[in-house]
Amino acid sequence: MTGFGRGAATKKMWQATVELSAVNRKQAEVVIQAPRELNELDARIRKAVLAVVSRGRVQVSIHLERAHSATASFQVDSALAQGFAAAFSALSETVGHSVTPLAADYLRQPGIIEVGNGEMNAETVWLAVEPALTDALTQLAAMRAHEGAHLRKDFLERLESLVGWVQKISSDAPGRVVRQRDLLHKRLRDAGLDLDPADERVAKEIALFADRCDVSEELTRLGSHFEKFREYLDAPEAPGRALDFLCQELFREFNTIGSKANDASIAQAIVEAKTELEKIREQVQNIE
Repeated sequence: MTGFGRGAATKKMWQATVELSAVNRKQAEVVIQAPRELNELDARIRKAVLAVVSRGRVQVSIHLERAHSATASFQVDSALAQGFAAAFSALSETVGHSVTPLAADYLRQPGIIEVGNGEMNAETVWLAVEPALTDALTQLAAMRAHEGAHLRKDFLERLESLVGWVQKISSDAPGRVVRQRDLLHKRLRDAGLDLDPADERVAKEIALFADRCDVSEELTRLGSHFEKFREYLDAPEAPGRALDFLCQELFREFNTIGSKANDASIAQAIVEAKTELEKIREQVQNIE
């Protein structure tokens, strides 16, 4: 499922901004973009994300700035400064008069005085990253839940469509034996074999056909799968993988009915049902 979340927090020296973006993926994947000094926080970040997301590719982007209240650090490279002064002394001897560097000369020389954020401590940074990550995950979960509500409505509508096709199959299936009996009698008459309709061989052939084309078990299992599908949609835990498995079972039952029924009207209903079921299965791949 797709989603986006953004959170920001300021703690002690650091201001952290965390952005999360999620796209559809069958498995869970977390990709983290952060300063390399925070590599040791990767495990904590992944654990926090996977506690909320069980499916999908989540991009975690962490941006850090020094807090306005923090004191900037100045670092002086003593060796470079002394070398810079020694170079002016050597220059004075070369030209024969004193050449003294000014303060501006030291400032212009790269590396002598550096102004920066100092060394980044992962534990200190985590104090700001954690609440920002929590806020971002809350927004991401809310957005995905909103999308999930729409998907649930779509699933239930398509499920009702499947129930309708199963009801049609249930009503057509009993007449399949009668049609086969009439067809068998017609073939016998066309072949010049005027057998008594009560002939034991004819009755046996029809009985065998009725047994082969009986789909009552498959229809019962389909009804059970539909009920389970609804239960999973209302379950508090993530139903994605369970629904994926149910879709496979539904396809199997419809395929079995199609191969056993050997009837044009039932075959058409199977095609329509499998088309609808394929739409459900495509969406199931994207939910938790």
